Amino acid sequence: MDVLSHPDERGIHLVPSLESCLETSRRLQYELERTRRAADESRQRLFDFLATVSDLIWETDVDLRIVATQLPRDVVTTADDNELLLGKTIVQMARGTNGSDPLYLAHLEDLRAQRPFRNFVCSIPQPDGGLLWFESNGNPFFGKDGDFQGYRGTARHITARKEQEARVAFLACHDALTSLPNRVTFQERLEQALALAAPGAGVALLCLDLDGFKSINDTLGHPVGDSLLRAVAGRLEKCVQGAGTVARLGGDEFAIVRGGLTNPETEAKSLADQILEAIREPFEIDGYCAVVEVTVGIALAPGPEITAGQLLKNADIALCRAKLDEPGTCRCFDFELGERFEARRLLEVELRAALGNDEFELVYQPFHNVQTGKVCAFEALLRWRHPRRGLVLPDEFIPLAEETALIVPIGEWVLRQACAEAAHWPAYINLAVNLSPVQFRSRNLVPAVIQALSASGLPGHRLELEITEAVLMQSNDQTLTALRQLRGLGAQISLDDFGTGYCSFAYIRTFPFDKIKIARSFIRELAEAQGAMAIVRAIAGLGTSLQVATTAEGVETQEQFAILQAEGCTEVQGYLFSTPKPAADFPLLQEMRRESVTKPEPPFNGLPVDITGNRYVLDSQSV
Repeated sequence: MDVLSHPDERGIHLVPSLESCLETSRRLQYELERTRRAADESRQRLFDFLATVSDLIWETDVDLRIVATQLPRDVVTTADDNELLLGKTIVQMARGTNGSDPLYLAHLEDLRAQRPFRNFVCSIPQPDGGLLWFESNGNPFFGKDGDFQGYRGTARHITARKEQEARVAFLACHDALTSLPNRVTFQERLEQALALAAPGAGVALLCLDLDGFKSINDTLGHPVGDSLLRAVAGRLEKCVQGAGTVARLGGDEFAIVRGGLTNPETEAKSLADQILEAIREPFEIDGYCAVVEVTVGIALAPGPEITAGQLLKNADIALCRAKLDEPGTCRCFDFELGERFEARRLLEVELRAALGNDEFELVYQPFHNVQTGKVCAFEALLRWRHPRRGLVLPDEFIPLAEETALIVPIGEWVLRQACAEAAHWPAYINLAVNLSPVQFRSRNLVPAVIQALSASGLPGHRLELEITEAVLMQSNDQTLTALRQLRGLGAQISLDDFGTGYCSFAYIRTFPFDKIKIARSFIRELAEAQGAMAIVRAIAGLGTSLQVATTAEGVETQEQFAILQAEGCTEVQGYLFSTPKPAADFPLLQEMRRESVTKPEPPFNGLPVDITGNRYVLDSQSV
């Protein structure tokens, strides 16, 4: 029977049921659509979030292979970048670290035990050979039945941090300017070379110091100086050709260590010769032509029995000796050189203590006026009364005092003591004091002279300051200004050892000297060598023409004095008249100190003939 055409009680109930089903279907379709839209919106929000996060998001399968990934936006550069990790295992990512690192081994144990891991640092290789570094966190996930499905996690992009750490680590071991190994790394390399030295194979250490770098740095500027140091480093590496380590120890100091040498001395000197030749070639730096030389000190180690510190010390000793003897050359250390250097070091230590221990003393040697024979001045000469060595002469310690700049405080002491002594002398007797070129490099020279004159009460015109040509060779504004200021105090300026330099006659045009002292080497040969006679005659004539006094030092015989008198020299000094002696050994000076008055100058009674000076005393009969 057709239910719809013949409705009955059942049909009447079927129509409402069908309508209810349709309504339910429409409602379900609406909910499904709304859920789909919500899912799409949620998916879009997730995509938007993934596109902006700075962390890598990843997922693996049960075999730990990465099956899904999303690289951070700051890492993605091409469409294929997100495919870099697909198919790789997180174990492969971890292998970018040190395989023996305890953290790496602990990470592998976590993976085997299917445990979460945190803050594990790993790397991702890039097609260009570089590495992307991440700090990763991961959690295992499991199926409904509890079976292991893989890992899901995130990783923070730390490539910039790792690069900065690598830079810091590099700078800790290398020089920032030249990228060469620094002193600490070089010490380690040297120790390694000594420890690995095979029997019969030696190690050579070369210490290098640039000559002339400071002037280039001062005149052309620090940027040019920095570029020059980089260029020097490049040439040194080219000379070594990878067979050793080149390092910059600081400033303009470099060092090279080379091991495995079958003939250490020959091979080291050959390398040094290559370096000397390479550095002598001019450098083209920013449009400037820079020329420097290098001095090399070499130390050899036949085996591991010598320490790295001792080898460095030996090379430094050889370098110092080479710079003193002939800059721009190389010198190889030997034990005799080491003994001399140790003696010099000990002398320097004792010299530093001598001033505080009151071990210095002054002796004086007179100048005589040639025409009258009267004493016109005394030269103050320094002596060192060493408690163990006895009397040490200036030739033994003055060069060392100048090298170490100790001459500055010692010279100031001499000025104070000598001026205090001369203040009690007759007013017609001057005081001569020697000044070192090193003192002119000190800005305290003029104040020290002012203080000595002020404290003693000695008039400035009675002070004669003797300088050598070395002062004028370093002629600069500071030196000339100091000379003018000293003249302004009334002091007389004498040019000592005149005639021994290459440009002696030119120097007297640089500054108006009050006196020229003829070098004793010409006086010594005066009676035998015609050349010496001609030079003395020329200097005396020059002094007369310029109205400058001329003093001949080192006069020891009557014959020498007669010649000097005939040639027109103004003053003489030497053992013919007196040896250097303490002021207390000149009775007249002590008498004047007691009376504190100036006596009239007594008549001249002739010159003594005892060249030792033992019989000569400065008294009222002999002045």
